[in-house]
Amino acid sequence: MSVIRLLVLGAVRMHGRAHGYQVRNDLEYWGAHEWSNAKPGSIYHALKQMAKQGLLKAHEIAPSTAGGPPRTEYEITEQGSEEYLRLLREALTSYDQKLDVLSAGIGFIVDLPRAEAVELLKKRVEGLKEWRRSVTEYYTPEGGPEQLGHIGEIMNFWVHSADADAAWTRGLIERIEQGAYVFSGEGEPFVGVLAEGEDNPYATGERHPGDAD
Repeated sequence: MSVIRLLVLGAVRMHGRAHGYQVRNDLEYWGAHEWSNAKPGSIYHALKQMAKQGLLKAHEIAPSTAGGPPRTEYEITEQGSEEYLRLLREALTSYDQKLDVLSAGIGFIVDLPRAEAVELLKKRVEGLKEWRRSVTEYYTPEGGPEQLGHIGEIMNFWVHSADADAAWTRGLIERIEQGAYVFSGEGEPFVGVLAEGEDNPYATGERHPGDAD
């Protein structure tokens, strides 16, 4: 799945309307440039592409009083909201993707109702259990990795990864079921974006031509 699409749609949705540099600033604030492919070029490309596809609506706004070209602000459309929620649900149930997929999903999990978040995470656990079963059809963990030579270490790693991942997911499910965090429809959500003009302590400072759009 496209992590950058999920991240960009989620960032725009949180603001209501946001220009490209604002979206980039949010993603750097979340550290997404470190754990995903959310680089400036891919962010600005995704904004323009999704505007063409009808997922975002582009608004040209007047230049600032300090001068400079007009900027484009983006607003998520109904179609964009549907795509965002589809990608979010996919990210939370995925078990065979890179870590950036789950990381992005967890970052937006509270946009869902609490019960649905739990249901999706339980599906993820089931997927991990099934994947572990498929590995153990060829590899018996109790016999140790040496039974398959050093190649057995690969399957041993897979089994341990599946067990650790499932344990972490069950822990998250338990915390959510016990009332942790504010989910959709429950009240004021956690504010995870920077206010207009607020300094970003995690900004890369790298300039990009798209910053001025």
